[in-house]
Amino acid sequence: MRRAKAELIVKDPGKFAHHDRVFLNNPVVMQGMGLAPLVVLATSGQNAVMLAAAVALLLVPSRVLACLLSRLVPLYDEDPAPETLQKKLLPRALVYGFSTAVVYLAVYPILNMLFGTGLLSLGIYLPMLTVEPLLTYRFGRVQETVRKAVSKGLRITVGYALLLVLLGCIREWLAAGTVFGVAVSRPVLPMAGMPAGGFIVLGVLCAVWRALAAKRRAYLTKEAGNLVDVHSQKEADREG
Repeated sequence: MRRAKAELIVKDPGKFAHHDRVFLNNPVVMQGMGLAPLVVLATSGQNAVMLAAAVALLLVPSRVLACLLSRLVPLYDEDPAPETLQKKLLPRALVYGFSTAVVYLAVYPILNMLFGTGLLSLGIYLPMLTVEPLLTYRFGRVQETVRKAVSKGLRITVGYALLLVLLGCIREWLAAGTVFGVAVSRPVLPMAGMPAGGFIVLGVLCAVWRALAAKRRAYLTKEAGNLVDVHSQKEADREG
């Protein structure tokens, strides 16, 4: 672990964890975002991969486009006055929704080229990604820079895609005894292939994920503290 990273963890462990959108602060596990596609569609590894590809192609470009267009009606205050919200939230919401829809029109031919008729299994939930809070929730937040939009968008994409594929493979194994169509065992829980079973599996997975994330956060905090103490002692020895 680098010293700068260790000092950041010691100074504000909550802020450090907040920026880790892959594991410590996964948007699904910690904020409950993007649940509908996970519960309804992530019933197999193949479906999960198609959804992950769609999110990967949609999230960063739409976030950057919305970031640029929303500068026409920017929000610079975390807690703006009600009058400001009334004037700016609607146009900002339209900007974010429009941006995602435009990017989707460009992305769909790419998805169709990659997956062909397999996309039909995603049904209406594929175009519904354009109004998924995972992509549009920024409209009511403080104006972000393009660099931050790209950086945060990439981290959220990786975290969401990771959970998608993991959940899809687990549900496929439980419901059909296969992983990406390859038989590995007998079906364990056929209900896992249904939305109700998806909620159960996702709930268990999130509980395990949160427990591991808490242990990881505690471990990093402890290691960072030890590293900072060692460096402080070395500097004190040099000065002495």
